[in-house]
Parts: sequence; structure tokens; C-alpha cells
Amino acid sequence: MNIAVLGAGSWGTTLAVLLANKGYHVRLWAHRPEFAALLEAERENTRYLKGVHFPDTLRVVDHLRNLVAWSEMIVTAVPSQALRETVLGFNDLPLDGKIIVNVAKGIEIGTGKRMSEVLLEVLPALQVSQVAALYGPSHAEEVSRQQPTTVVASSQSLQTAEKVQEVFHTHKFRVYVNTDIIGVEIAGSVKNIIAIAAGISDGIGFGDNAKAAIITRGMAEISRLCLKLGGDPVTISGLAGIGDLVVTCLSRHSRNRYVGEEVGRGRSLDEIISQMNMVAEGVHTSKAVYELSRAVGVEMPITQAVYEMLFEGKPAEKAILDLMTRDPKQERY
Repeated sequence: MNIAVLGAGSWGTTLAVLLANKGYHVRLWAHRPEFAALLEAERENTRYLKGVHFPDTLRVVDHLRNLVAWSEMIVTAVPSQALRETVLGFNDLPLDGKIIVNVAKGIEIGTGKRMSEVLLEVLPALQVSQVAALYGPSHAEEVSRQQPTTVVASSQSLQTAEKVQEVFHTHKFRVYVNTDIIGVEIAGSVKNIIAIAAGISDGIGFGDNAKAAIITRGMAEISRLCLKLGGDPVTISGLAGIGDLVVTCLSRHSRNRYVGEEVGRGRSLDEIISQMNMVAEGVHTSKAVYELSRAVGVEMPITQAVYEMLFEGKPAEKAILDLMTRDPKQERY
């Protein structure tokens, strides 16, 4: 099988190496020609994934349209807010028989669309049965070093999900299947917002009780939005939900938790982002989900608090106080 991986960040590179090690013919696409040439020459992504060497079956290219035409499976690993622009570059090409596997986690600002919805909107030749998502607790730093990891391949088509499972599954990278792509995408995207909140709690100096509350009530927010948008709340108890939420809120590898921790320590968002060389998806997603929650009438107080801290300059201590002094409620509402 010929597989294209679009996006040469840490996660795209990790998956390209994983697939090439399985014997597939893999081409990793980098947006900037000079970066593609550097990766191809050095056979290692020293910027985003130092120490992980490329197999011989992995090549790095910058020609998007030729790559898409050549491939049988396309893995989209560009940042979520760049997905639309990227796939517009080949939206006139035939896609018969191809599967697109999105691994970027986020909700598009301005439209409130999940990534599979963006793909289907921009690519008129694409059928819903050709789209899948691969989500779960899977930091690139660990997967690239073959640490045990489990994820879920989700598509409305069980056959497509099972094909993705077959392609990606290894003895160290276990893949389950799920047909609730709405729930998987919502859970995998909104958890980044909750991770920012958990990081803010750490940065302020709060303890384990506060973080446990954020994770648990964050799950409640994800479940309410999932149900409202047509997903199955049971999905939130799976790998794309609680699994990814826990690892992102607790891990030292989490860029979203790091952003929150620095905000909690009093640094400005612009200063934090300017010193990072990778994208923290939860920053943009907090804006998109805040707007989406208001549009569909779902109460998401933690998401709102993160949005206000990041984009309206609300002091972290004030945001936490407002959360704690909301009117008492039943646990399930």
C-alpha cells in the first residue's frame, strides 16, 4: 500500500515512521520545500522528533498533488486550523478508493466543524465512508520510541475503521475500532481545553483535588456537547474520551497542559506561544468550542473559563473563583 502522511510535525513523523516500519511505502509531506529537503537529507526530524531515524521505505516530499494521486491512504496530520487550506490544494483530484485518516484534534474556528466535516465539505469527491479518525492517548514522544499505546480508529463505515485498524496495528500500537466518529472527534478535541484548565490549576499551585474536579467535570462538559451534536456519550468513557483526557491533563509531554501551567503562573498567552515550536491545539479549539457551545445551547463552564482567560485577559484566580461560586447543581444535568 502507498500511504501519504500530510504534516511533518512530531505526530505526522511518528506515524510515518510506524507505517514505514511495517513495510508500507510511505511519503511524508512537509509544507515548506526547504524543510522537506532537510528531513530527506538528514533522515531524522531533529526539530520535532530528535533521535528517531527514518526507515528506507520512508521518503519526504513537498509535492502535494502528485503525492495524493500516488497514495491509496492519506493521513492528515497538519494542525486542525490548517486542515482546510491543506486539502484545498487537491480538492479537484479524484479520490475513488482512497481512505483519508485524520489524526489532528480540534474544532475549526468560525465554522464549529469537526475535522471529518471539514474534509467532506472541502473534498466534493469524498464519501463519508472514506473518512476515518485515529484518536486516543498517544503522545508522539512515546509512540516513536515504541512505548505501549492504544488508540481508536473511528469511521461511520465499520469496514473503513477496520481497514485503518489493520494498517496501523502493531504489537506496541494497539488499535480498536468505533463507528461513533462524532463522539470520538468531540472528545479528542475538547479534552485539550480541559488540559489547559488542569495546567492552569497546577500553575496557580492548587492540589490534586482541584485537578480531579477539572478532569471529572470536564468529562461532563464533553458528554453534554457530544450528546447535543449526535454522538454517543458512552464514547466518552473510551480511549478518545477518558483515556486521552487523563494523559493530556497529567503528562509532562502535553503541550496544552504546559500552556495552562504557564498561564496559571501569570505569563501572557502571546509570550508562551512565541516560545513554543509546536502547536497547542487547545488554544484555538477553546475559542471554537466556546462559540459552538453558545450556538447550540450547551453549558460548558470550564471551557468558558479557559476562553475568558486566554482571549479576554480574565485573571486565573478570578476565573477559578467564578467556577467555584456558581449556583449549586445536581451532578447530572
